[in-house]
Amino acid sequence: MTPDIALATLALPGRPMAPRTVRTTASTTASDVGADEDGRILESSVREPDRFTVIFDRYFPQVHSYVARRLGTDLADDLSSETFLIAFRQRDRFDRRSGVVRAWLYGIATNLIRRHRRDELRAWRATAKLPLPVPAAGHEERVTAQVTAQATNRRLAAALAKVSAKDREVLMLVALGELTYDEVAAALGIKYGTVCSRLSRARRIVRESLGNLDPTGGTDHG
Repeated sequence: MTPDIALATLALPGRPMAPRTVRTTASTTASDVGADEDGRILESSVREPDRFTVIFDRYFPQVHSYVARRLGTDLADDLSSETFLIAFRQRDRFDRRSGVVRAWLYGIATNLIRRHRRDELRAWRATAKLPLPVPAAGHEERVTAQVTAQATNRRLAAALAKVSAKDREVLMLVALGELTYDEVAAALGIKYGTVCSRLSRARRIVRESLGNLDPTGGTDHG
């Protein structure tokens, strides 16, 4: 399984890691309104189960994409379905006054992904050992691009294998799930500051492993 390039671009100096979602009592964003609507829908689905379909239709593609980018499409089908089955069965436990449905769903998915942590780690280690293609006469430019891409994948896979499981979860949720720091904290049940420190550690390992290799196609001079 090839690591997602989004993980590498986060390691580049000056690249944003994720929106921090700074909130004030005087402002209400579109995401706030959407989150509140999700909460009301989920709450009403306790009495009207058919309402849960709205949550499923809204978030299943996102969750499936996240799981697929981590574990592949085959496992994504099963784990995404299981995520929403668990969510449906536990929907009466969700407190919309203190939670966000999207983060709650990603938290469930993350718990399921943990079962396959060893498989994911094995895939990265295997990718890190893949041989690079040998340039053929007349195709140097194309093969050079392939070599650069595969070299990035190898280094990135090796880096991800070095990142601790807890730090890696945060990196994945930010880079692949595109969750805000607040949402990651809610999904994992940890503090905002813990999200920042874990992400910083993971980002540093990835950056050091890539060296001056820019996964976007250029050279990173720091």
